[in-house]
Amino acid sequence: MAEEKFPGKIEIGLSTGETWARKYRDSKDEESKKKINSYLIPLESLEAVLRLKKTLEIDAVRAYIGVNELGEQNLIFVGTKLDEKTGIYKDVFAKGESEENGGGDVVYDGSRPCPPYGDPGSPMNE
Repeated sequence: MAEEKFPGKIEIGLSTGETWARKYRDSKDEESKKKINSYLIPLESLEAVLRLKKTLEIDAVRAYIGVNELGEQNLIFVGTKLDEKTGIYKDVFAKGESEENGGGDVVYDGSRPCPPYGDPGSPMNE
């Protein structure tokens, strides 16, 4: 995605990432919640949503925050396409392939919250 369409840098330095992560962990407004510091995202989930670039010509991916059946916070990925007239990235949905989805619109789950699925030795957790 071109930076002129999407504000800000796509790639940031590790030290900036560490600062942002620390700022979130230290924020007072999150004290009453069970904090999720990060999400583990299997490549299968990313590959599925990235295939939408070919089929639906997406420009970006939006991650919604949800709570699954186990009570875990997770990310739900949706392809988006820039509406040139409004400047808004509109959600676009693929048709499901599984019998369970009956050919209806689908979104992509596959993230797992950290903790407990995180790397305690990562500098991003310090």
